[in-house]
Amino acid sequence: MSRALLDETNVHPAIREKIASFHPEMIAEATAAIAAHRVVVIGMKQNPYPKRAKKALAAHGTVFHYLEYGSYLGEYRKRLALKMWTGWPTFPMIFVKGTLIGGAEDLEALLASGDFDKLLA
Repeated sequence: MSRALLDETNVHPAIREKIASFHPEMIAEATAAIAAHRVVVIGMKQNPYPKRAKKALAAHGTVFHYLEYGSYLGEYRKRLALKMWTGWPTFPMIFVKGTLIGGAEDLEALLASGDFDKLLA
């Protein structure tokens, strides 16, 4: 898989540091959680999809770590850093053994097919 990313040579040198330093604490916290836990769900308040993912994991009996960042009313910029980092446009962001598997609907499809258990094995 290859997704289009703006080549660094096409980013003016004066703003490269601004991009690189855009909420690095968010990336650091997510990276640490992903390294420490087999399943990580990153979500936000008021969004029904993180709740749906957590409910599906709980029903499956899967232990997971949850990170929550703001709501529709706040912390948008911090969440944007995570979207830029992963390339995933929505919440939740679900990681299994360090791999981004997508959101709630993607999780449900993996659970239904039995492929989720294969990822955990």
